[in-house]
Amino acid sequence: MNIAVLGAGAMGSLFAGNLSRCHDVLLVDRFPEVAAAVAKNGVTLVEQDGTSAVHRPRAAAIGETFEPVELVLVFVKAMGTVDTLTRCRSLIGKDTLVLTLQNGGGHEDILSQFVPMEHVLIGTTQHNASIREDGTIFHGGSGVTVIGSPLGHSEEAVRVAQAFTQAGLMTEATDNVRRIVWQKLMTNVSLSALTGVFQMPMGFVTQSASCWALCEKLVAEAVEVARADGVEFDLEEKLAEVRAVSEGGPQGITSICADLMHGRMTEVDTISGSVVRAARRLNMNAPCHEMMVLLIHAMEDKNAQTK
Repeated sequence: MNIAVLGAGAMGSLFAGNLSRCHDVLLVDRFPEVAAAVAKNGVTLVEQDGTSAVHRPRAAAIGETFEPVELVLVFVKAMGTVDTLTRCRSLIGKDTLVLTLQNGGGHEDILSQFVPMEHVLIGTTQHNASIREDGTIFHGGSGVTVIGSPLGHSEEAVRVAQAFTQAGLMTEATDNVRRIVWQKLMTNVSLSALTGVFQMPMGFVTQSASCWALCEKLVAEAVEVARADGVEFDLEEKLAEVRAVSEGGPQGITSICADLMHGRMTEVDTISGSVVRAARRLNMNAPCHEMMVLLIHAMEDKNAQTK
């Protein structure tokens, strides 16, 4: 398969490197120096057991002119999706599929500005990765990637899942990807948002009775919005799953927490904000999640003023 991966961060590099073992892969980044380094040195992936391998996808900088590809995989920060796809329009032909594995929800509405909804794929992945100081990519955890069409059954999703699995990235196609996205959101809109506000690792959420009470309110509100959106969850099961994640990785730093720690903009608008937008679409209120969005944006403003 002819694939373009947008974003040479940890996750984009992880997927581009693995996919390049079996497919023609172009890794595109907004920084020309990053693209040049990948073109020269390849992508070095380091596994948890210490083994490493160098993979050599092609590389280019955003803004260059490209030939259309079969699949565009989006791994840039959510706030950069529109700009990146706009500058990479030449990658998109009449049959090109666009897939996102970005955090949060509502990405299909953005992607459908560039391709018909029939060509949009969304999903989640259990893989995680980080960039080490030496520029190598540490593959910190593996798992299943699940993808699907927002419209339901998709033969294209099956084809992409097979291509990913062929490259060693175990991937499943589902007819109900919306449920999978909501499922992951339950953890992100609670643990990621709260650890961001309190600037603490994940264990704090369950170690503090007050913080856990806040977490319960966020999960309960998200479950109600999901139910109105046609996706049913058992509240006690969701709370137990979130608690297990917190207690299972007490020193874990979530994406929103890390971004705020380093003075970066967060993806809160596609995480907590996706619950707020869904609620508004369904003529509901989501005051707890609205508050989290405002708190995190206020922290971003604070960081901007103290730079």
